[in-house]
Amino acid sequence: MTIYSNQSSNIRKTWLLMAVFFGVVIGIGFVVSQYYQDPSILYIAVVFSIGMNFISYWFSDKIVLAMHKAKPVELKSNPELFRILENLTITAGLPMPRFFVIEDPAPNAFATGRNPEHAVVAVTSGLLNKLDRSELEGVLAHELAHIGNRDMLVSTVAVVLVGFVSILSDMFMRSLWFGGHNRDGESKGGNGMVIIIGILLSILAPIFATLIHLAISRKREFLADASAVLLTRYPEGLVSALKKISQHDHQPIRTATNATAHLFFENPFGADADGDGVPDHKQRAPWLARLFSTHPPIEDRIKALQGLKV
Repeated sequence: MTIYSNQSSNIRKTWLLMAVFFGVVIGIGFVVSQYYQDPSILYIAVVFSIGMNFISYWFSDKIVLAMHKAKPVELKSNPELFRILENLTITAGLPMPRFFVIEDPAPNAFATGRNPEHAVVAVTSGLLNKLDRSELEGVLAHELAHIGNRDMLVSTVAVVLVGFVSILSDMFMRSLWFGGHNRDGESKGGNGMVIIIGILLSILAPIFATLIHLAISRKREFLADASAVLLTRYPEGLVSALKKISQHDHQPIRTATNATAHLFFENPFGADADGDGVPDHKQRAPWLARLFSTHPPIEDRIKALQGLKV
């Protein structure tokens, strides 16, 4: 498989997942509208969900940088590191993102921002200490690929949809316990089957929506890896970086949170993310754990990269 076909395949799979996501939203929205017999409630839920996520999207870079106590990298203070990112940015045809370092021994990195013109790339001090130049270029190219592929936009759309589904589900469940009758004392949802379907959707839809969101995040990692190789023309650098990170028995990033976990190059909660005492790179994660992971296993990413033809 070539890099170009790998990119196209991941893009198709991602948009297929997004289409399924919209199907979930439409399905639960239809049931709720039937129950309430008032479509205006759906409009309120949509506006509220989009409004909340628009704020997070617009200020995402500032919020994330503050959470992880990142410090800017300047040309004068670290010219070699600054030039590495600058050269990759020029090759990728992207605006130079703001560059930051997080003082943390765990090797990791992330990119965020609402678009390429307002993007941020951050690396940990542990990453700089552990990787050589070609490996660091592979990781930085991966983060630039997220920016170039507009992954922040896709992630934001997914978050909006997850929030929308959760709000609708919560509204429906609350209505069964409170205010389940109209002004004349009659049941709002005269059709018992609609109520049963609504209850099932209210319970399962948020879980299903979250799983799809996580699946999209994993697909974007594969795509970013392939795009990074396309940029550097040296897959060995990224493969070597992944191997070093997987072999590093590191503790979680001190400022790691579930809210920003999907942004990082690799799981920020450490090699033993499942808490069983065995580093994940030395075992095959159970299928259920893989479903709820923001990142694909490192061995899968390495295998995919080794199958690419440059």
